Order: sequence, then structure tokens, then C-alpha cells
Amino acid sequence: MNELVKQLNATIEQQNPHVFSMLSGLGKAIYFPKEGILSQSAEAKAKAKKFNATIGTALEKGKPMYLKAIQDTLNDYDPNDIYPYAPPEGKPALRKAWRDKMLVENPSMQGKTYSNPIVTNALTHGLSIVADLFADAGDAVIFPDKNWENYELCFGVRRGAEIVNFPLYDDNDRFNSAGLREAVLAQKAKGKAIVILNFPNNPTGYTPTAKEGKEIVAALQAGAEAGINIVAVTDDAYFSLFFEDSLHESLFGQLADLHPRILPVKVDGATKEEFVWGFRVGFITYASQSESLLNALEQKTTGIIRATISSGPHPSQTFVLRALQSPEFETQRLEKFNIMKARANRTKELLDSGKFDSAWTYYPFNSGYFMCLKLKSVDAETLRVHLLDKYGIGTIALGSTDLRVAFSCIEAEHLEELFDTIYEGVSDLEKVSSQ
Repeated sequence: MNELVKQLNATIEQQNPHVFSMLSGLGKAIYFPKEGILSQSAEAKAKAKKFNATIGTALEKGKPMYLKAIQDTLNDYDPNDIYPYAPPEGKPALRKAWRDKMLVENPSMQGKTYSNPIVTNALTHGLSIVADLFADAGDAVIFPDKNWENYELCFGVRRGAEIVNFPLYDDNDRFNSAGLREAVLAQKAKGKAIVILNFPNNPTGYTPTAKEGKEIVAALQAGAEAGINIVAVTDDAYFSLFFEDSLHESLFGQLADLHPRILPVKVDGATKEEFVWGFRVGFITYASQSESLLNALEQKTTGIIRATISSGPHPSQTFVLRALQSPEFETQRLEKFNIMKARANRTKELLDSGKFDSAWTYYPFNSGYFMCLKLKSVDAETLRVHLLDKYGIGTIALGSTDLRVAFSCIEAEHLEELFDTIYEGVSDLEKVSSQ
């Protein structure tokens, strides 16, 4: 075994043996090499003042070589902030800016100890890192029955983990904390669980209330007190898009330092929060009272990045950093937030009007990009195809009854036409079935 791996594993096991037990086989084996090309290049960058012939980039007159056809579209940026490789862990200034932003937006993180955010190639990459580090074949990965289907690929297909679902809502249309607790406690024999908390939820657009948030935290604490090691992952893809009276913080802050058997992991990013979907800039952050444990996890995470994508794209990291540093950033983001909130409110107004009650109910929503209809009389996939073929309207069918509608991409003035047409599509199918 590589000596660095031994050191990292010894540090984690000494600081928190429960966290060491959470690591997958790959998680225990991975490391970031200190004597490889990147580390030697970093040393040369600091000391090679005459000639630096270490890394595979090309220079002209001391600056990165570039094509004018590309640079003409980026002439506001220094070539040094665009063309060289970004560090595997991400651009240092961006990591600091995102950390500062998290502290402002999540007051519950104040006074807690957590790692510097590590840049990922957006959130799917962050989740796949979690899967690689912590999920082995047969490990339980717990998340609600209303979920983003990529969890199955990341944890189930890629890592062979066992997917454990529980109903998202209880009988009172609240977050089903009792179901979460039951699913966690059911893993006592395994002694380990990975729990994914995705709020605002995709596909329903639901974020728990403050009371429900405390119940969620209590459910995980109960699992830890029962002897279960829990990797608690907050998938905060749609963070900050909270339109009503719900949690307005990530549960990451409440979970930090909660129990030695709970390792909080925050996966978030600029993708949805800052409306830069194609930039592919995300972050992964760990919480622990031990700085040395956090450093070891950071090195293992960087090792995964080095072994898969090597490093994330430098230009998009620079673009996001400049946005975060802009004095107009918050004003501009609030403007877009208000547009999204108006669309969500208009959607709820239409659904509460009573005109569609014969065709569907809807799952509670208060945040994010989406909401879900629960169809009463027709199959969701049949309706989806019919709406697409006859009316040119795209929706997402989930199971036999649920139809996801993204109000995020529909102008507020067009939402009534959208739902009227979906209702018409339901009527079409009901007529066919009655013949």
C-alpha cells in the first residue's frame, strides 16, 4: 500500500474511526500523489524563475498561447485566468469566495468546522465523488421515492449500492420524517447508511419547514445513537430558491458536529443557484471537528478528481468568481429570483383555482424549479407522449401517476395556457378510454 494512503487512512481512523468505517474500498485506497506531475509542476511554478518545462501547456512571451478567434470573445479576461489548467481542487480564490458565500447564507454554519469547498464539475460529479468515496456494493443509500433518477446511476449502477426509498410525504402532506427514521434504523445490522437530502426536492419542488428540518436531523441522530455510521449528503442543487415559509438554509449546518457517527457532506454549485447550467461548476464540502480529518478527506477527494477528470474547466471557474466578486451580483440574482418566485406563485394560483380538480391534484411545493401533478384518470407516460405529439408540449412522466412540470422555463403569462393544454390532453385521453 502506498505510504501516503497509509498516512491518510491512519489520520482518519485516529481522528474518527466511524468516518474511516464509512469509506468504501476505493475511498480507503485513493490518495492524491505528492510526487506526481502536478506536485512537481507546482514546485517548479514557485521556484523555476528561468525556465519552467514541467506542464503540458504552451506559452508565448510568458503568457498562455491562444487563438485570436477564441480570445476575441474573451478579451475582458487575462489569458492566465482562462487557458492554464485549474488546480484539481479548484481555483483558490473561487473556493474562498464560495466558502464566504455559504457562511453568509447559512448562519447555522457559524462556529462549525468544515473544509474549504472543493470545486467539482457540477453537482453530478460531486455526487459521484461521494459514491466513489463511501459506497460499496450492498451499502444502503437512502432517499425519498420522489427523487432525481441520477442517484440510481451514481450509487446503484456505478457502485452497486442498495437503493432504499421511503415516501417523501406523510399522510398530512408533510415531509415524512418518520419514514426516514425507519429507513435509517433498518440499517442497524449493516451499521452504515448513506442518506441523501435534496431540498428543494427534484421533482416536487418541496422544501421542509423549520420544524420538519429538526425532525430530519433528529431522525439521523437517532440512527447514529443506534450505532449506525451515516454519511449525510445535502444535495443543495436548487439552494436559495425558497419562495415560501420553509427552511431557507441547508441542513448541512445543523448536521455539522451533531454526532461522531454522522459525516455531513454538502454538494452544491453555481449551476442552478446562479443560472449558469452549462458552466459545470459545483462544490463539495465536509464538516468535522477535526481539521486533520478534513484535510485527509480533501486529499482523497482531490485524488478522485485527479483520477477521473484531472481538473475542472478553468474559464467557467473564472466566470463564476468574477460574478461573485461583482457589486451587482446580489441585485441581479434577486431580480432573477423574483421572476422565478412569480412563476411559482402563478402556478400555485392556477392549480388552486379549482378548474383542474377533476384531472389531478398536486404534490406540495414551495421552492426550486419544478412541481408534480398527481393524475387521477390517465397514465402519466401516455399523457406525456400525447402532449408532445399533439400539442408540442414537453413534460416529464414519473411512474404511472406523476407528471413533472418545470415552471422555471415558462414565462408567467404562458403558464395558464400550459396547464389548460395539459388539462385538454387529459380530456382527450379520457374520451378515448370511454369509447
